Amino acid sequence: MDALDLQRAYLDLTTPHVADAMVRLGIAVRQAPPDVRPLWADTHIVGRARPARHVGSVDVFLEAIECGEPGDVLVVDNDGRDDEACVGDLITLEIQRAGLGGIVIWGLHRDSRELRTIRLPVFSQGTVPAGPQRLDPQQVDALTAARFGDHTVTADDFVLGDDDGVLFLPLDRAADIAELAVTIRDTERRQAIRMNLGTSLREQTRFTAYLAARDRDGTTFRQHLRAIGGAIEE
Repeated sequence: MDALDLQRAYLDLTTPHVADAMVRLGIAVRQAPPDVRPLWADTHIVGRARPARHVGSVDVFLEAIECGEPGDVLVVDNDGRDDEACVGDLITLEIQRAGLGGIVIWGLHRDSRELRTIRLPVFSQGTVPAGPQRLDPQQVDALTAARFGDHTVTADDFVLGDDDGVLFLPLDRAADIAELAVTIRDTERRQAIRMNLGTSLREQTRFTAYLAARDRDGTTFRQHLRAIGGAIEE
């Protein structure tokens, strides 16, 4: 799936829809730490991961941009440090002008006002004024693999982010995940419409029948939902 197809497939999908689809497909749900948030509300980002492991200088980001393709998302590994900002306005503007899709940072940013003006999607753990005061050796895989919380992200992954957080997904399963996520999204939208028209969620999920099946056969609610085509838990 190329960048344009990826954007089209995930344009109207949320991270909860996609996470539920991954659970159902048996794909490990890799998500950013919960304090990785967008700089403004209603942010949506999707694109192939472009890893960059920061060691104190922005040259690693410039090299990642040089190797990147339009629509890629820069995935910055700054080891979750809380003593320095590793991305600011100039790098963000450079990424935007190069046609990349956004930035997700395991670490902090700065120049918040300028970043909101640039309006490229940026997710980070927060902001501090000071940039790096160090320069560590750059490892050989600094542009091929980024740690992000508990997970390793490579160019074989893509990034999906919105107001609920950030997911890292295997690129070779993108089409399968999107197809199932669309089904889950549409089911939940129909359920919400019916609730607003007066049919409770308990009625829609045949909850009384579920209670009987649970007591009789040990059926779980997820098994029951799958049998009737519900989607509220996955």
